Amino acid sequence: MKNNNFFLILKHQFSRLLLSCFLILASSLSTNAQSAKPLTRIEFVFDASFSMFGQWQSGMKMDIAKKMLSEFLDSIQKVDNSNLEIAFRCYGHQVPLRPERSCTDTKLEVPFGKNNATAIKNKLKQIVPKGTTPIAYTLEQCGNDFPTASSPNVRNIIILITDGIEECDGDPCAVSLALQKKGIILKPFVIGVGLDQSYMNTFGCVGKFYDASSEASFKNILNIVVSQALNNTTVQVNLNDQIGKPSETDVNMTFYDEQTGMIRYNYIHTINNKGVPDTVVIDPIGTYKMVVHTIPPVEKTKIELIPGKHNIIAVDAPQGNLSIKTSGSSSVDCIIRKHNDMQTLHVQQINTSEKYIVGKYDIEILTLPRIKMNKVDVSQSKTTSVEIPQAGSVSIQKPSEGYGSLYVEENNKMVWVCNLNTNLTQETIVLQPGRYRVEFRPKNARESIYTIEKGFKIESGISTPLKLY
Repeated sequence: MKNNNFFLILKHQFSRLLLSCFLILASSLSTNAQSAKPLTRIEFVFDASFSMFGQWQSGMKMDIAKKMLSEFLDSIQKVDNSNLEIAFRCYGHQVPLRPERSCTDTKLEVPFGKNNATAIKNKLKQIVPKGTTPIAYTLEQCGNDFPTASSPNVRNIIILITDGIEECDGDPCAVSLALQKKGIILKPFVIGVGLDQSYMNTFGCVGKFYDASSEASFKNILNIVVSQALNNTTVQVNLNDQIGKPSETDVNMTFYDEQTGMIRYNYIHTINNKGVPDTVVIDPIGTYKMVVHTIPPVEKTKIELIPGKHNIIAVDAPQGNLSIKTSGSSSVDCIIRKHNDMQTLHVQQINTSEKYIVGKYDIEILTLPRIKMNKVDVSQSKTTSVEIPQAGSVSIQKPSEGYGSLYVEENNKMVWVCNLNTNLTQETIVLQPGRYRVEFRPKNARESIYTIEKGFKIESGISTPLKLY
C-alpha cells in the first residue's frame, strides 16, 4: 500500500514538472516569435531603355548604374542577410525602339531567393539598353513576382531605378496605389538617375522619390533606401495632458497608411515600468495617419518616421472622467454629445464611469421622461459626477384594451412622455419623480366623452398603483 502511494506521488510530481517545462518552452517560443525580424523581399526594377545610353557624370548612365548596383550587391553579401530575399526585373532591354516600340517589354530576370546577389550581377552584365519605358506595365507585372503566401511578418518592397518617365500611356500612380491597397507591396522607392528635378512631382504619387543628381548621390541614396527597408525603427507615442505631460495611456492607437488608407498597426498605449510611454517597432516606409481612440478620437496626419532612429510622436489627448449614476439598479442608456453638436459620441450606461477628452458635453439620459443636461464640464484628470434621482413606477390597471398616453405636468403644461400599450389591460412604467397625468379611452368606446383622465404622483423607489375605472 505504501509503495502504491509512493508511485502515485512520484507520478503526480513528474506530471507537474512536465507541464512546467512545456509552459516555459511555449513562453520562449512566443517571445522569440514576437522578437523575430520580418522577412524583407526587395525587387530591384532596372531601367534598360534606350535613353540609358546617355552620358552622365563620368560615363554612360547604364554603365554607372550597373557599377553602383553591383557594388551594392557585393556589400549585401558581406552582412547578415538571412531575413532578406531579392529579385531583379528589367524593362526596355528586349525589343528595340524601331521599327515599333514594345510597351510590354519587361521581364523578371532573377526571381526571389536568398543569396542570389551573384546571379543578379551576372544578369546585369548581359543587359543592353534597347527599347522604351513601360513603367506602369512593369509595376503591374511586379505584383505577380512576389510569392503569394502573405504574412504580417513579410515586407514586399520595390526599388525602381530609372532615367525617364512613362512612355506607354500607362498610369504608374494608379498601378502603384492598387498594389499597395491590395497589400501586395509597400510604398515603392524611386531613384531617378540624372533626372530633372521637375520629375519629382511625376514620381511622387508612385512612391518615395530620390533624385540621384550625381554618381556619389546615387550610391548614398541606394544605401539609404535599403537601410530604410532593413533597419528597425522605434516609435514612442506621447499622449499629452493639458500641461504637456505624457500622462494619458491605456487607449488603442491605429496607424493607417495615409496614401492607401489601409490599417498598418494597432497598439494599446502603455506606460512602461520606467514610467514613460512604451516603445513599439513600426515600418518607416510610407506616411502614416494615427488615430487615438479616445472619446472623441484624436488624429495626427502626415507622420513620417526617420528610419533606424527612435521617433517620438506627440499628440494632445487630455482626458477626464464622466460618472453618471442613480440609486438602485438601472439599465438606462445615456447619450453623450459634444456641446451644441447633434452627433452621438457615445452611449454610456448609467452607474458607469467613462473617459472623455477635456471639454463640454451635452447629456441626454433616456429615462421617462428624458433628462437633458447641457454644457457638462469634463476636466483634466478629474471625475465629473452626474447624479439623477432614483426612479419610481406606476402600475396601471385598465378596464379593457384601449388607447392612451401619459404626460408630465410642467409649468401648467402637459408634456408627452409615452403612449400606453394598446393591447394590454395592465402595464407597469418606470418614471422619474414628478406629477403625471394619464389619458385613456377604451377601444369599444366610440365617443370622446368616454375618455378617462387620472392624475398621480411618482416618488423615488415607490411603486404607485393606478386604476382607470
